[in-house]
Amino acid sequence: MENAKEALAGQEQTTLQITGMTCAACATRIEKGLNRLPGVEQANVNLAMETAMVKYEPDAVSLEDIMKKVDQLGYKAEPKQSEEETEKAKTREVHHQRNKLIVSAVLSLPLLWAMAGHFSFTSFIWTPELLMNPWFQLILATPVQFIIGGGFYVGAYKALRNKSANMDVLVALGTSAAYFYSLYQTIRWATLPHAHTSELYYETSAILITLILMGKWFEALAKGRSSQAIKTLMGLQAKNALVVRDGAETLVPLEEVVPGDIVVVRPGEKIPVDGEVIEGMTSIDESMLTGESIPVEKKPGDTVIGATVNKHGALKIRATKVGRETALAQIIRVVEEAQGSKAPIQRVADVISGIFVPIVVGIAAVTFLVWLLLVNPGDFSGALEKAIAVLVIACPCALGLATPTSIMAGSGRAAEYGILFKGGEHLEAAQRIDTVVLDKTGTVTQGKPVLTDVLPAAGIREEDLLRWVATAEARSEHPLAEAIVSGARERGLSLPEASAFEAVPGHGIMADVDGRRLLAGTRRLMQREGVAADAATKAMAELEQAGKTALLIAVDGQYAGTVAVMDTVKDTSKAAVQRLKEQGIRVIMITGDNERAARAIAAEVGIDEVLAEVLPEGKAAEVKRLQQQGRRVAMVGDGINDAPALATADTGIAIGTGTDVAMEAADVTLMRGDLTGVADAILMSRRTMGNIKQNLFWALAYNTVGIPIAAAGFLAPWLAGAAMALSSVSVVLNALRLQRVKL
Repeated sequence: MENAKEALAGQEQTTLQITGMTCAACATRIEKGLNRLPGVEQANVNLAMETAMVKYEPDAVSLEDIMKKVDQLGYKAEPKQSEEETEKAKTREVHHQRNKLIVSAVLSLPLLWAMAGHFSFTSFIWTPELLMNPWFQLILATPVQFIIGGGFYVGAYKALRNKSANMDVLVALGTSAAYFYSLYQTIRWATLPHAHTSELYYETSAILITLILMGKWFEALAKGRSSQAIKTLMGLQAKNALVVRDGAETLVPLEEVVPGDIVVVRPGEKIPVDGEVIEGMTSIDESMLTGESIPVEKKPGDTVIGATVNKHGALKIRATKVGRETALAQIIRVVEEAQGSKAPIQRVADVISGIFVPIVVGIAAVTFLVWLLLVNPGDFSGALEKAIAVLVIACPCALGLATPTSIMAGSGRAAEYGILFKGGEHLEAAQRIDTVVLDKTGTVTQGKPVLTDVLPAAGIREEDLLRWVATAEARSEHPLAEAIVSGARERGLSLPEASAFEAVPGHGIMADVDGRRLLAGTRRLMQREGVAADAATKAMAELEQAGKTALLIAVDGQYAGTVAVMDTVKDTSKAAVQRLKEQGIRVIMITGDNERAARAIAAEVGIDEVLAEVLPEGKAAEVKRLQQQGRRVAMVGDGINDAPALATADTGIAIGTGTDVAMEAADVTLMRGDLTGVADAILMSRRTMGNIKQNLFWALAYNTVGIPIAAAGFLAPWLAGAAMALSSVSVVLNALRLQRVKL
């Protein structure tokens, strides 16, 4: 539905790969810049994934304009490449960061060794005379400062040019202060005979840069792990397909298959594309898609889904969906969009990081002046050291990574269990659910009812009654109709063609059969059409008490009998309802069925509250009524006939096999065909939000505690650098714990 609205509005959505971001302030600046562009509806920048998702009006702004704006802000943007290309680029980036770190460490370690010679308490450590030479230290520190650390200067310049500040500004200020003060002392030592070398801070600048690079390398490694879900899904796809062309079987790359191609699938092979079986019978392992371990039998006319496995028997299928249109490609797209989206809680981090850097620079300046003028008057080097420590400890990297890494890990882990969150906002919203409304048919039950009873009125043969009602119901797509038609055919009845068919939503059907006007439906339909059906009351009560759904039949305005069907409860429904209750959630079942039949099914699975005989359009109204009571409501349905209720609910959860409509209508899609995914989705949401709050707490607490300690002079700059790097890594590692959540 969302995409349909966007299409009507003429909107387009694109995902850009962004390079050059170093912290949350960078992501915030790009986001603000893009959102100010005329024609841009919404821009979300994800620091952890290094992407920007942009919705825009192509008539008002072009993709080139959007990328040009990112370039003006000092970063590089290009259309997101295939997952394979993106993965290669990330691998190159990890290797590049590692190589920079190695060179920086090799040059910095001698300076760290030399630092031991500056303090009396480390005088027992032997230090080569060469390492104590200021010129030698200058030679080691300069390439670290300006070549390896050159990116910090470039980033700081671009940020300041755009009238903002980021982590690069803090690092450039802190390391430059240490380097240039040391350079001044080196020149002074060379020109003044009595000058000493104890006030050199080359090791401070070099080791800071090395530690920051180490943190970035760890971050790059961890980010690669947090997008493991996408890699896993991509790995499910077949690489090639055996296609029949010009009468011969030809192995072609998957990208070359087009809709309409006849594809041959041998036993044990993956089905390459979505399609329809035209020849052969087999069983298909669809566990990657639905979570169901039992293979599904397939025959000509049945649909098959790409990336599922053909267990036995050769198949010929006609390709219906290829490339980005397949079910698996849609799943991958949903996961990518969820990982790239922004949860509302991230706004907290964005606001803080936007004003953080200027405040820190101010605190560092005040720290410097207080130490220089009041605490140790005239001790320039000591005051500078304290100011550098403040600048370095305050880098807001951890704050920027706190939310996106958890969203990536949480939504990715959920996807591995067949739970697809459409965006970060839905992942956040699910944790607040306190009421779950379950549609009965196909959600609590199998959705495939079977014919159980045919009770004709006096003077009417059972076969005639069943043939009449099955003939009329053959025009209907309702599951109850399918059960009646299947039951008639199993009994060998031939069904003529019905005419003047009319479906009455929530009531039943009307049609002309063999020259007779036939009605089949609820008591309300009979009352509306003036049919006296009192004779059926007792039989109906007994059928409904047994959990069966009874349909009253009238022929030419006279009651003709009753037929009953029964839908069996899914094996997992009772346990799933129990889990929801254990999570403190109120469970309600909603259905168009009569009260007695609905309550029989509800009692079987442990549901205490039932809303029965609710028309399709009434489901949304019932959801709204619960919301007006202050409840946070999740509606669980099949995503098609329940679409209005799914859209009305705080969280719409579609249960099924991920059809196009289900994915569009719902906020969460459960690929498994049972209710256990509802409890799992809420659990995953709660775990993810708990993880985000932990990350935000520790990132903020770290800066809140660290800055005063550094300002008070209890933190050497190199220790501040180590702590800053470790804080970012700890946030990412904490987020990765979500990948071990058992559902």
